[in-house]
Amino acid sequence: MERTLTIALATPRVARDLDEALERVRRLMGEAAAAGAAIVCFPEAYLPGLRGQDFEVYEWDAAVHDRALHTVSQWAKDHSLPTILSMERPEAAGRGIVAAFIGADGRLQGRQAKAQLDPSEEGVYVAGRGRQLFAVHGVPFGIVICHEGWRYPETVRWAARRGAKVVFHPQHTGTERDGVRLTRWGAVPGPYYEQAMRMRALENTIWFASVNYALRYQEAATSVIDPSGECAAFLPYGEEGVLIHTLDLSRATGLLAARYAPERHDGP
Repeated sequence: MERTLTIALATPRVARDLDEALERVRRLMGEAAAAGAAIVCFPEAYLPGLRGQDFEVYEWDAAVHDRALHTVSQWAKDHSLPTILSMERPEAAGRGIVAAFIGADGRLQGRQAKAQLDPSEEGVYVAGRGRQLFAVHGVPFGIVICHEGWRYPETVRWAARRGAKVVFHPQHTGTERDGVRLTRWGAVPGPYYEQAMRMRALENTIWFASVNYALRYQEAATSVIDPSGECAAFLPYGEEGVLIHTLDLSRATGLLAARYAPERHDGP
């Protein structure tokens, strides 16, 4: 396994239509590849955008989904850049939120579905089932999507206990039209989200990589948290761009996750 892993967290602005969204994806993938990233991750349901927010979601169906996935997969191949692309996936039961993992050869390696929906998403999306562990350059990693990482820490621990060195966290947290503009990372008082990022890393002794949209009123920065729970790097609030950080994998021991002993919690 590699000793280090350079990751890229791509933070695009909300797009008005599919052409604009794909252009932002293309450009940010190019920046990530030029910076030497081994993998790039995009925020939650970036194609076509997360429903129920204060912006319009453009037309999206199974055919559009397939074309968009094919296009991004070709760019991943062109750049030899493994890519985590969170999308809305039309299914028989309804709309699901998934993170598709595309390999450096442009082939789909698997999908992680969002299994824990925010209460506000009930009736808009359907919950997925199951969790997966992925790998890039021999480095195991997990994916949890937005609400899962904020409110359901066991989703992160699931991956950590199976050897994940880093868990990627595509999210959408904040608004476009009104809100409070944050100025200092992790400030108290303030939204709890960045403190939750710290806990997901600290309580498992792994890296935690959380990627948001570049929103006008962002409630959580795109951030990389080290295994001690400290913020190693972040993008300024509302700034579109790519956060590049090299992870020291020797620090991701998974010690605290490995010590979890669920069998001790049964009984009187």
